[in-house]
Amino acid sequence: MKPETLIRWHRKGFRLFWRWKSGSPGRPAIPANVQRLIGTMAAANQTWGEERIAAELLLKLGVRLSPRTVRRYMPPHPPRLRPGTQRWSTFVRNHGRSVLASDFLVVVTATFRILYVFVVLEVGTRRILHWNVTAHPTADWTARQFRMTVRGDQAHRFVIHDRDTIYSEGVDRSLQAMGLTVLKTPVRAPQPMPSANE
Repeated sequence: MKPETLIRWHRKGFRLFWRWKSGSPGRPAIPANVQRLIGTMAAANQTWGEERIAAELLLKLGVRLSPRTVRRYMPPHPPRLRPGTQRWSTFVRNHGRSVLASDFLVVVTATFRILYVFVVLEVGTRRILHWNVTAHPTADWTARQFRMTVRGDQAHRFVIHDRDTIYSEGVDRSLQAMGLTVLKTPVRAPQPMPSANE
């Protein structure tokens, strides 16, 4: 017997031993009822991706799953849309001019001063309706920017914004007083997905 053969057997034996000690590799599968729920949510809300479904599970049920795990249990090919429903792209084409989206972005100047740029965009035309810059954004300042943007002669019905604390309840109340419905993006989701039936 050659020494190389003995060493190879020894290594193979250790690999088998540690595989047996470690048990089954990977994380345990999620419960079957949660797997079925993910499939049902994906089929019923075809505009939702894995991030939105993961956020909804955490927010509504307290079930913490990564978007990657959710994707594993989503149907590979979404079923056809039910009659009377529409895709997000169709919704934007039909109602985009009545939807506004707003957000803040941060700009650092040449002197390392931080400024906040507030932008309001009309979703249908992707046209910037209003923007302004401030070093100290407040809820009152934000509500004032919306009042400068939303005029009675335009048919805007919805405002989409994220869950930043600058959009306080006072800002949302001001928007509702202007006749607008506030749609908040899901937790940690980069893209807003309001219901296409609204």
